[in-house]
Amino acid sequence: MAETSENETLNESSKPSSMKPLEIKDSERREEQSLYSVFSTIFTSIFFPDSESTTSLFQRIKTCFDDNGDSLREGFRRTTRNLLHWTKQGSPIRALLVISVGTCTFLALSGFLVFMIFFVGATINAIIISLLVSLAAAGGFLAIFFAFMTAIYIGALSVAAFVIASTTITTIFAILITTGWIGFFFTLWMAAKKSAGLAKHSLRLTGSVISSYSAAR
Repeated sequence: MAETSENETLNESSKPSSMKPLEIKDSERREEQSLYSVFSTIFTSIFFPDSESTTSLFQRIKTCFDDNGDSLREGFRRTTRNLLHWTKQGSPIRALLVISVGTCTFLALSGFLVFMIFFVGATINAIIISLLVSLAAAGGFLAIFFAFMTAIYIGALSVAAFVIASTTITTIFAILITTGWIGFFFTLWMAAKKSAGLAKHSLRLTGSVISSYSAAR
C-alpha cells in the first residue's frame, strides 16, 4: 500500500510538469501569430467552415471570437509595438507618414461607421412604419404606400451615402495635401540645415588651412 501511494504521488507530481510545456508552447504560438494570420483564421472559420459543420453563422462568429480573442488582442499589441518601433527608427518624415495614413484610415472607418448607423436606423424605421401602416390599411393604398416608402428609403440612403462619402473624401484629400506641404517644407528645412552645416564646415576647414599656411610661412 505504501508503494502504491508513493506511485500515485509521483504520478500526480509528474502531471503538471508534463502540462507546463504544452501551455508554454500554446502561449508561444499565440504570441508568434501576427494580426494577418489571426484575421485569416477568423475569416476562414466563419465563411468557410468544415463541410460536416452544422452550426449557424451567428454561432460560428461567437465561437471564433471566443476562441481567438486572446490571439486577436495579442496581434493588435504586437502590430502596434512593431509600428511604433519602426516609426522611432526612421526620420520625422516617417512619423509624419504614419500619422497621415493613420488619420486617413480613421476618417474612412468613421465615415463607414456613420453610414452603417444611418443605414440600420433607416431600415428599422422603414420596417416599423410599414408594419404600423399595414395594420391600418390594405389593398391598393398599401401598395402605393410601400412604393413611396421604398422610393423615400432609397433616396435617403443615396443622399446620406453621397454626403458622408464626399465629406470623408474631402477631409482625406485635405489631410493628404496638408501632410504633403508639411513634408515639403520640412524637407526644405532639413536641406537648408544640412547646407548650412556643410558651409560652416567648409569655412572652418578653409580657415584652418589658411592659418596653417600662414604659420608655415
